[in-house]
Amino acid sequence: MRVDIYRRPETGGQFSYLAVPEGNIIPDEATSIDWEAAERSMDLDDSVERLPQFSIDDPIEQISSKGYAITSVKTLGDGELPM
Repeated sequence: MRVDIYRRPETGGQFSYLAVPEGNIIPDEATSIDWEAAERSMDLDDSVERLPQFSIDDPIEQISSKGYAITSVKTLGDGELPM
């Protein structure tokens, strides 16, 4: 699956990330946030359990259930977050 990654600034110079299937728009429940494009057309393996560079847990499961995957607040900053 290919996804587009968006980001928004958080406290402490960190970012939250949102992954949506390539070409899909950001879902309504997340559009009130000012997301900016971070990475387009990223390949996402169907067996991946975590995207540590974006602090996203269970991305495939999240996308299947909600239509998007978002940074886990409990692991925010655990990975090397790209700027």
